[in-house]
Amino acid sequence: MKTTDKKELKKRFPALLLKWNREQNDRQMPWKGEKDPYKIWLSEIILQQTRVGQGWSYYNNFIKTFPDVQQLAKAKDEKIFKLWEGLGYYTRCRNLIASARFIAGERKGKFPDTYEEIKALKGVGPYTAAAISSFAFNLPHAVVDGNVFRVLARVFGISKPTDTTEGKKYFTKLAEELLDKKQPGLYNQAIMDFGAVVCKPVSPLCATCCFKKNCIAFQNDRTDELPVKEKKIKIRQRWFYYFVLEFKNKRAIRQRKGNDIWQQLYEFPYIETSKGHDIETILLEAEKENILLKNEYSVIGVSEIHKQQLSHQLITGQFIKIKLGRKPIAGDAWNWVSEKQMEQFAFPRFINHYRNKR
Repeated sequence: MKTTDKKELKKRFPALLLKWNREQNDRQMPWKGEKDPYKIWLSEIILQQTRVGQGWSYYNNFIKTFPDVQQLAKAKDEKIFKLWEGLGYYTRCRNLIASARFIAGERKGKFPDTYEEIKALKGVGPYTAAAISSFAFNLPHAVVDGNVFRVLARVFGISKPTDTTEGKKYFTKLAEELLDKKQPGLYNQAIMDFGAVVCKPVSPLCATCCFKKNCIAFQNDRTDELPVKEKKIKIRQRWFYYFVLEFKNKRAIRQRKGNDIWQQLYEFPYIETSKGHDIETILLEAEKENILLKNEYSVIGVSEIHKQQLSHQLITGQFIKIKLGRKPIAGDAWNWVSEKQMEQFAFPRFINHYRNKR
């Protein structure tokens, strides 16, 4: 196994990274170089668990619709959720709304300008607080996200799991040591870009990497092994059978309540099971739950099976299109809307995938 002087590597790391940033980093994003904390905050919340390519258009639409935090705070929830539609992880959107109203109300529109105050906002953790405080206010706080974990684990040959308390503390301490305190915003953006375009999860560009002479993972052929994760995520299996009910040219929808996925979004009435069933069984169950009235409906069609992988859940399901002869008992609790009116409501991606394929 080849060894590297880690102490010397720590000294050289920031300069090598910033040299790469000056000479080779051509990654373009609309929020790069931005100093407005509102816009930086918005971009960071959108990019949590979202690919840059997907988040780009959402960011532009939000800035166009809500150019400042007061405009966002004044907007109705439904309008904001509709703009967020398709991004997923809707807790982020609810936190965005709550924080915008806190800033507009309690702080009279003035965005917090210290790391601790930023971190106190709903939905903002250490990474996001470090990003906002360094980009907007040039405060010396290092970002530590998946890109940073990967770069540091490989360059310094660190086998500590990134998903343990000990591992997170170790990487955070190292990231703070390496941070260029004079230009923390520039450094933080550089290391995130480097992890995204050079030190990628799969097929990293090791041959042209500025650290290849020093990188412990590259020198010892361990690039595919690092970073290390200890925990395995247990995936919950859920089946949703949605009923697309038609009655007098209107369809039944309802808003999801409670502390579950897709909270506050709209959906068709449905039955949930832990495994797949034949449609006849599902129809009988729907009659028991007063979603359908026996002998008062006809099945027009059944969709193919749809799937959506969430972080800890696999959602599988089908859509059963039904023509009603009479409105069911439970129908009074639903919203009956026309096809055109449905465009005003925000639906989960799972349902929009079905609607867009018809």
